[in-house]
Order: sequence, then structure tokens, then C-alpha cells
Amino acid sequence: MTETAATTAADLLDADAHRRLGKALFNHTWTLLELPERTAEEVDEMIAATHASAWHWSKAGGTLANAARSQWQIARVYATLGRGEPALSHAQRCLELAEAALATGVADDWDVPSALEGLARAQSVAGDRSAAAATIARGREAATRIADPEDRQLIESDLASITV
Repeated sequence: MTETAATTAADLLDADAHRRLGKALFNHTWTLLELPERTAEEVDEMIAATHASAWHWSKAGGTLANAARSQWQIARVYATLGRGEPALSHAQRCLELAEAALATGVADDWDVPSALEGLARAQSVAGDRSAAAATIARGREAATRIADPEDRQLIESDLASITV
């Protein structure tokens, strides 16, 4: 009797192992994102790592906010690579998840502003500058509700870095 690959892969690890892998892969993706230049192999690794991180978080019993953050990072990877269509798709999903997380009380006050930043960046990369400008304005307004000044400054800085 054979098991399906999906069942076997998910069941090989417990929630804590999935969480550790999700976190490690998320952090590894950031290391690759921060490189000033990447080889083709590093680009492949960065894409694989961010998707793998999201998958492991989905198996770790994470919250809607965790899912939104995973989608945000995937969108950021594609935006960094200049790949507008997948960046936009993941950024839109990020915003949906962040708003749902906020509605159910599991989001931090920076999740929706961060999702708006990711969407604006994706819109810009996809060539929709007017939508990006409007989303930046929404993100700036949403950022005013972030209690921690350091968190607010980070989102505001990311919003200011988007080319429109």
C-alpha cells in the first residue's frame, strides 16, 4: 500500500518541526533578499525557500496572520525579482488574509499596513503606478494606527521606497 506524497510529506513532521522549518526558511529567504546581487541558483533557492516557508507554516497550525506574512514575503521576493504577475497575486492574497486576521482578532496592528505596502510594491512592479500610488496612500493612513513607533517607521520607510 502506498501513501500519497502530500499526506506523507505533511505527516512526517509535527507542528513544532514545521514551525521551526517555516521560521528558518523565512529568515533564510531574507538573507537572500538582502544580497546586493544573486546568482541564478540563489534566485531559484530564494523562490523555493519562501514557498517552502509558507507551506511549513500552513502545517504548523499558524494563524491567519502567519499565512498573510508568508504571502507578503512571497510577494516581496517576486517584486524584488521584477516579476509583477506573481507578486501581485501573492500580495492580493496577503491583504485578504491580513484583513481576515484583523477581523478575527489575530493580527498585529502592522499586518494590514504591511500588506498594503506589499500590494503597492507589487502594483508598481506590475506597471500599475496609479494603483500603487493609491495603495501607498491607504498604507500610510493605515500605518497611523500602529502603536509602536519603530514598527510604524519601518512600514512608512518601506512605503516611501516604492517607485510610482
